[in-house]
Amino acid sequence: MIFNSIRWRLQLWYGLLLLGVLAGFGLTAYELQRGKQFRRTDDELRRRVVELGNALRANGPPRDRPPPRRPPRDRPDDEGQIDDGPPLRNPEERPDPFSRPPREFRLLPRQASLFDETDTSGFYYVVWSRTGAIIGRSTNAPASIPMPEYPSTPGPIPPRLRGTFRESSQSTPPGEILLAGRSIASDLDDLRRTGLTLAGAGGLILLVSLTGGWWLAGRAIHPINDISAAAVKIAAGDLSQRINLADTENELGRLGAVLNSTFDRLAAALEEQKQFTADAAHELRTPVSVVLTQTQTALTRERTAAEYRETVESCHRAAQRMRRLIESLLALARLDAGQEPMKRERVNLVTTTLDSTKLVQPLADERKVHIYYEVPPLECIGDAERIGQVITNLLTNAVNYNVENGEVRIAGETKNGSAIITVADTGPGIPAEDLPHIFKRFYRAEKSRTAGRTGLGLSISKAIIDAHGGALDVISESGKGTTFTIRLPKSD
Repeated sequence: MIFNSIRWRLQLWYGLLLLGVLAGFGLTAYELQRGKQFRRTDDELRRRVVELGNALRANGPPRDRPPPRRPPRDRPDDEGQIDDGPPLRNPEERPDPFSRPPREFRLLPRQASLFDETDTSGFYYVVWSRTGAIIGRSTNAPASIPMPEYPSTPGPIPPRLRGTFRESSQSTPPGEILLAGRSIASDLDDLRRTGLTLAGAGGLILLVSLTGGWWLAGRAIHPINDISAAAVKIAAGDLSQRINLADTENELGRLGAVLNSTFDRLAAALEEQKQFTADAAHELRTPVSVVLTQTQTALTRERTAAEYRETVESCHRAAQRMRRLIESLLALARLDAGQEPMKRERVNLVTTTLDSTKLVQPLADERKVHIYYEVPPLECIGDAERIGQVITNLLTNAVNYNVENGEVRIAGETKNGSAIITVADTGPGIPAEDLPHIFKRFYRAEKSRTAGRTGLGLSISKAIIDAHGGALDVISESGKGTTFTIRLPKSD
């Protein structure tokens, strides 16, 4: 489904969120405008209801209000009795002075100006007596207007909306109900137009925002598509593919940069793997060819015992070379996999370097190379046997690739919490173009190629030092010698 796409999910989420915001804003704006319009109309209606009440009070008392009580007379009547006026009634039986409508209802000119009876859409009024009879109405009032219900107490009655009419009412203490109303058809039309305008503007904003959001979402996830496309091509075997990074500052850009770096390392590792396989095959091919040639020659005809012995010795030397190569390859494989056990103990580097120097000394004497030993008391944490293997290998290379009557100096010091051993020679040095590659497996400079050597010694040495958490560096200058530096941690 399309909603499995991140782009569609983002679009749906932001679309719903924006729709909710626009709908809330539009409804709020509409209700505010509607309330403002009705409040303005209600204020006008309440003002007119007040004027209707003023007009009602100005029209005089009810028609059957009892006459005032006559003052008592002291003169006797025809029967000789004193007329004290009509007998007093029980207050409970006294008639309600407002039980009848006023004599007439009319508006003063100022009040009549508030009701334009010639305008059917203008303000109108209706006045009901307590009995429900209409005692006054404007000519532009609708033909049928239901009388509002009496409130529990005299006073204003809440405004009501009746169709397209807005009406405000009030009851008086005597019981009349005053109503002022007005047609709000035009106001409702304005509100409808306002609602349509808000809906149209909201729809336009939503459309533009969704279009912009779709474009932005596409740009935001474009690096993901590039990453996916590059990964597919790399998985298919095209290791030259990389992610095209237009912006490396955002999260996806940084992810793309990391993946590009990972692809670079992967390509380099695979290239090294191919080169390693080719070099290993090349190194093994020579001794195998020797064995095959010698055995084939021995089998072609009868030979003397001495010749057979020479053939066996030649095969033995080839087999020894293959064994050393295979052992070196296995050691590298175990070191790469972290399966080569490394002891973590305190190592006396004075003893270790001295043992390695004594081991190489016969070779140095043979090649007329002088070894100078300058190692102060020095300790580190690691595997003494493996560290000795590294030092022996460096010393052997320093002797083998030195000049006649040359020198090899082995020194030590402590610096920045590390134990440092340096092995320097006075040989011809390593060319600058070869220097970055000397730790690669099977790599040998052309002038240093020697029969019987595999080119794995420095690779194994670096792998051992790396396994100790140290570092193996080299500095060389053509014609001035080479210096290897071993840095080992003094403590865990």
